[in-house]
Amino acid sequence: MSLKQGYTFGYMSIGSGIALFVIGAILAFAFNIQASWIDLQLVGYILMGAGVVVFIIGIILMFRKRRTVTTVQNDVDTSAPGVTRSTTTDDGSF
Repeated sequence: MSLKQGYTFGYMSIGSGIALFVIGAILAFAFNIQASWIDLQLVGYILMGAGVVVFIIGIILMFRKRRTVTTVQNDVDTSAPGVTRSTTTDDGSF
């Protein structure tokens, strides 16, 4: 998985969380259907809770920083510096 795919997952989970919440709210508050084998209001509340959790996970995935440290040691040429270090920080901006 590349870096951009991880951020895509963050954005998709935000949208999925909102969709789950909206579907749950419709089931919990808009439908007035009685079924003997399922409680649609309870299913709506469960979907709303799942939507909130998925939304929060998406926010966390989108805003976390990734840091990569690479160290290269050069043993062949003694006149050049022996260690090169580069640090890359990705803050999530495109």
